[in-house]
Amino acid sequence: MTDLTLMTFSTDPTTVLPSLTLLSHRVRVLPMDASSLVRMPENTILLLDARDDLASAKTLCRLLHASGLSTPIVLILTEGGFTVVNGEWGVSDVIVNTASPAEVEGRLKLVTERVITYNAAPNSAPSQGAEDEDGLIRSGDLVVDTNGYTASLRGVPIDLAYKEFELLKYLVQHPGRVFTRAQLLQEVWGYDYYGGTRTVDVHVRRLRAKLGGEYEHLIGTVRNVGYRFDPPEEDEAEHSAREAAEDDEHNARGAAEK
Repeated sequence: MTDLTLMTFSTDPTTVLPSLTLLSHRVRVLPMDASSLVRMPENTILLLDARDDLASAKTLCRLLHASGLSTPIVLILTEGGFTVVNGEWGVSDVIVNTASPAEVEGRLKLVTERVITYNAAPNSAPSQGAEDEDGLIRSGDLVVDTNGYTASLRGVPIDLAYKEFELLKYLVQHPGRVFTRAQLLQEVWGYDYYGGTRTVDVHVRRLRAKLGGEYEHLIGTVRNVGYRFDPPEEDEAEHSAREAAEDDEHNARGAAEK
């Protein structure tokens, strides 16, 4: 049994892909809007109803990829929709709404197998947001000490209040993933907190101010959805420039010693 999430504007979800009702998969139905993206479980296949609104479907595809989620997307289309969809949509598969149960089952099986193969592929690079044995999370110049409840930039401590630290830690532990204000309120402040989501905005603003102008972009905003931690990416030119500067400094020291 495959876990499926169907997003649709339809008031009768059973009409979106009728063959799906004849299969034994677990299907949850969510409204077709940005806030639904963060309500999906991690291990699901997203069935996106693009029959009547291709523009909204494409926007949701882009938002899903921007959020850092790797949820596979299967577009449900009418035959005319096939002429519009291309590789830029970033979908795993497309299926016509009149497809037979056998075809639907076969396509879902192929998508599931691709996900399993991808997740099983070896990856030698250290995972972003992972703690080392000392409880440190490193991301570029930022270091978060989960044991000592401290954070620093380029070795300089950042003066953070307790909840500011907890918010930063939680975001850094999930790099690239978008969280709604309600989710952050629940995860950082707890179920028993009765304040509004405005609290999250205030703490994000304070956190950005303490990170400073050079690093405030690490806390990214996804419009109409929420916030995420954007790991720094050093481009090739900057990396080369830094290496050149280090070489020049090394050569200068060598000349001085002579």
